[in-house]
Amino acid sequence: MADASDGHWEHFEHRADIGVRGVGDTLAEAFAQAAVALCAIVTDPARVRPREAVTLHCEAPDRELLLVDWLNALIFEMATRRMLFSRFDVHLEDGRLRARAWGEPLEVARHRPAVEVKGATYTELRVCRDAQGRWVAQCVVDV
Repeated sequence: MADASDGHWEHFEHRADIGVRGVGDTLAEAFAQAAVALCAIVTDPARVRPREAVTLHCEAPDRELLLVDWLNALIFEMATRRMLFSRFDVHLEDGRLRARAWGEPLEVARHRPAVEVKGATYTELRVCRDAQGRWVAQCVVDV
């Protein structure tokens, strides 16, 4: 699980949009941390209780496209279920992603959403190992 290691997430500057980056010891952890970074654009993940689980599945021919599909699947779930997420358990195998995302229904007064994320893009899309051998999964999202 993403919350049991040294993995982290961060945002990076990109004109009017926002870059999300997940870093982890494993590729799955980097994908999970990228999801936390995505959700942190909307609200502080510490405000989101992991009360309900949603299962997601994605498939793509390469890691970069799989990252975009994964983040867009989360954006779709947030929009259609009116939920926010804070915890992720990601499993990757042969171009397929299977994940559970935990969160709760949006409460505007408590969550204080900052922006609505419209979609993950191919801009600055990268999934690779960094100089320390850790996995990095990043792209720019349209807000």
